[in-house]
Amino acid sequence: MTRPSLFRSIGKTRIVACALALGLCGAIVSCKTLPDVEPEAPAKAVPTIATGSGTLPAKRASALVSRRWSNASGDLKALAVMEEQATGVPLIAGNKVTLLFDGPATMREMLSAARAATSSINLETYIFDKDEIGDEFAGVLIDKQRQGVQVNIMVDAVGALATPSAFFGKMRDAGIRVVVFNPVNPAKARGKWELNNRDHRKLMIVDGRTAFTGGINISGTYANSSLFRSRNKPKQIDGDKVGWRDTHIKIEGPAVAPLQWSFVNLWVQQEGGELPQAEYFPKLAPVGDKFVRVLSTTPERDSEIYKSLVVAINEAKTSIHITSAYFVPDQQIVDALVAAARRGVDVKLVLPGVSDHSLIRYAGQGFYDDLLKGGVRIFELQIAVLHAKTAVIDGAWSTIGSANIDRRSFIHNYELNVVVIDPAFGRDMESAFNEDMRDSKEVTLAQWRKRPWADRIKEMVARLGEYWI
Repeated sequence: MTRPSLFRSIGKTRIVACALALGLCGAIVSCKTLPDVEPEAPAKAVPTIATGSGTLPAKRASALVSRRWSNASGDLKALAVMEEQATGVPLIAGNKVTLLFDGPATMREMLSAARAATSSINLETYIFDKDEIGDEFAGVLIDKQRQGVQVNIMVDAVGALATPSAFFGKMRDAGIRVVVFNPVNPAKARGKWELNNRDHRKLMIVDGRTAFTGGINISGTYANSSLFRSRNKPKQIDGDKVGWRDTHIKIEGPAVAPLQWSFVNLWVQQEGGELPQAEYFPKLAPVGDKFVRVLSTTPERDSEIYKSLVVAINEAKTSIHITSAYFVPDQQIVDALVAAARRGVDVKLVLPGVSDHSLIRYAGQGFYDDLLKGGVRIFELQIAVLHAKTAVIDGAWSTIGSANIDRRSFIHNYELNVVVIDPAFGRDMESAFNEDMRDSKEVTLAQWRKRPWADRIKEMVARLGEYWI
């Protein structure tokens, strides 16, 4: 299981210990609320466009976005400006972005890039399991460190609870720098200790030039094919034979620099010590035509990822297609989705048909009635365990990352999402969404209202703890 929760299934004793600690946190920490997001009319006509050489003048930026977005539906320029006003983060031009549809494809690309590294590899992950995939990654990283490539790893303490300390010890012995983020034991914390705030980001940067991010951890969970785009798909999940359905992206170009900075910044916050010398920030020339916005969030701030999503939903003109592994929205998102459906936007959600966390699933299903009544269509994936966290709006605004649509991601965790505003990339996202939808069953309002009372009670109970799960 890779749910970013203190209740990861790693043994009853650890679950009880974590539950008690979480209860203590809940008793002494006041609940934080999500911000109201009310998009204003654009204060300027053109979004800020950054490049590897600096910020473009407004006239050049306007000409560039007009050329790149000429075939898009809706006013992407206005949307980009409102998103910038809400998040404070500019767009970055000149990137190549490759969509990686599932675990096997992502593992191949990441291992290939790591093997080709010549200067540095910075890896940040929620889970780094000691299994077949984990051992292969560790072996490659140890080899590269011995070849003179500086390898730095940051792994979340809760995500790594089931991983033997000797596994990381072997990497340290080879010279790799390893930081365990926010240890469960406060005596071991070198930086700020907050048990409920986890590093849920997944990020690997190679030589400061190539970055991978999204929803995929370093784990054999993803080793099996998710059967995405397979011709021989089972009618239902068969035990452990089918992998998890997830999404990652590979980025090359100037947007790699803020991703690298986000790693270095969090390393410093954890008092990981000064990073060994390497060329972490090489000069990055344009290598593609994609506009990217990097949203790296922390519990100390109002979630830019949340604000970005709400703005995009509110401004949608034709379609909102969301894929969410753990869907426990707040009322603002529910209202925004229903309002969009009522103004004629095609709103579809692909959610788990089978979940690794039934409590999360029941909490999310507590919103189904309001969504279905409002015209939102809901589909539940049947052939794989859904773990992707993506959205594509109006076929041109896309987001891929680590953040789920729940309070844990928006309030408690360190998360990382990338927004890509590009019609061609949006078509790839739509293609992936449509395939997932074909492998899903639609939930209708009439059918939903016939569900057992036992399920309704579970939904009500799960909703009581939705802030913390």
